Amino acid sequence: MNIPNLNYIEDELDFETQNPYRYPTEFEIRDAFKTIKQMGGKVVRMYTLPVFRKDEPNNPTFITGPGEFVEEAFVINDLMLKIANEEGVRVVFSLLNNWKWMGGAPQYADFRRKTFEDFWVDEQLISDYKKTIEYTLNRKNTLTGIRYKDDKSILCWETGNELNSPYSWVKEIAAYLKQLDNNHLVMDGYYAMDNFRYVHQESVEDPNVDILSSHHYEQDPYSQIENIESNLSIIKGRKPYILGELGFESTSAHRHVYDYIIANKEIAGTFNWSIRSHREEGGFYWHSEPVGHNLYKAYHWPGFDSGNDYDEKGLLQLMREKAYEISGLDVPELPIPQAPTLLPINYVYEISWQGSVGASGYNIERSESKNGLWETIAHNVSDAAVQYVPIFNDTSVEIGQSYYYRVEALNTSGISSKSNVIGPIKVGEKAIIDEMGNLMTVFGYKDVTVNKGLDRKFKEDTERILGELGAELSYVVPGNIDGIKVYAYEQNDLDGLEFFVSKDGETFTSMPIDAIKQSKGGGDYDYWNPVLYKSDDLTPGYNYLKIKFKNKTQIGRVLISYN
Repeated sequence: MNIPNLNYIEDELDFETQNPYRYPTEFEIRDAFKTIKQMGGKVVRMYTLPVFRKDEPNNPTFITGPGEFVEEAFVINDLMLKIANEEGVRVVFSLLNNWKWMGGAPQYADFRRKTFEDFWVDEQLISDYKKTIEYTLNRKNTLTGIRYKDDKSILCWETGNELNSPYSWVKEIAAYLKQLDNNHLVMDGYYAMDNFRYVHQESVEDPNVDILSSHHYEQDPYSQIENIESNLSIIKGRKPYILGELGFESTSAHRHVYDYIIANKEIAGTFNWSIRSHREEGGFYWHSEPVGHNLYKAYHWPGFDSGNDYDEKGLLQLMREKAYEISGLDVPELPIPQAPTLLPINYVYEISWQGSVGASGYNIERSESKNGLWETIAHNVSDAAVQYVPIFNDTSVEIGQSYYYRVEALNTSGISSKSNVIGPIKVGEKAIIDEMGNLMTVFGYKDVTVNKGLDRKFKEDTERILGELGAELSYVVPGNIDGIKVYAYEQNDLDGLEFFVSKDGETFTSMPIDAIKQSKGGGDYDYWNPVLYKSDDLTPGYNYLKIKFKNKTQIGRVLISYN
């Protein structure tokens, strides 16, 4: 399986966070490896070593210039390899990206004010890349004391991801890798994709290249197999061959291709694209695939209803089945999940936990005393139903009371032990939260539609309500409104919404509200502008809220707190 976020997060899309990039935590890295292991996988493919982008200077990175490396970032690699050894999973260590997303070959060229095409032939640029190779292979892991070139957790060095590299470059880089490290295999990361191009004939004959690979995203499995066979006809069984990336096709198509791979002794295996781990702050990381036909997203183990459009549960179960079949093993039962970790609670409408690998849901328990009787207040709650917001809103509490909470994880094999206990949490206010999946939470509406798709433009928010000039939404709460948060997406600098409150639902008064615009749209994914409309200083007595659209706007979430 491919895990692009294994050593570098590109999907930190919390609404109030401007930068989607950050370094992963130990919890997240360990969750990723445990996921692969539970799926029956033995090897994971990481994405790359990120390189500084001048057009996004605030991004954390690994390489800031020729021979300039960020120690904090490489400690993340240290941790990744340490955990890989502990979990018994091997890593395909890709050293370079062809693309600009996290920084790669274009950025190496930019350091010297040269072109992307120069990267493959210019002696200075090749020397710069060799500095990265030398630093990485000779690095002594700060957590284990083992040099990378001596670390058994690394299955192979991949020259890079989807590289437009001429063979002359491959030959020089592969020889340099072997010169520094005799212990590891080398995989040619040449961009052999579908029927666009096939593996280098010369790499098959190169004594310093050990593994060949190609990437496949054909939607027709028959065409896919034809292209795989074109690569096999070049390799002729002389070297191991893997499918470095595979995806964006139906479950039945995957089954057909998996069966072909397992039956063909000239193919060593495949890495599906791709999966994301649990997130430190609760829930999962989310990633819509730009070339995934506005359908496919990165998968979340063990599969959830949120992935029904692409049969996430069925496909992941198939992957596990075939992972054991290719090893000649029976598929074991899933292990019972480990206990989740309940996170600190400030409000009873913002309850989250760190998820457990393999858990399909969670039961939430509440008590009025730490050692008292516990009541299950919610069953089988998914932590993959919402994106980058708290998972659970306890609507059954009484204002003025105090409560304790704990959580347990479940799957088809059983229920985990209990989480830690958080409390007492005194209830000062409750909340109505609308995640915009339908129009059943609103009190009234006019000229709006539920909108889905192209989620990357909206911080991966999968369900939104769209309105234009003249559209309206209204809400009513059983108490006094004391706070409002509206998560909106707009396309220009003008405020797209205005707000009104009422005591009787008939006479509405305009209310002041802060419009917090933390970042611009655009960027690599043509983001819409995220705008947080917020007020927590309302005059008591209002229980109706009306939202009027002034410009084309999509709303991803409405939170109204009340007492």
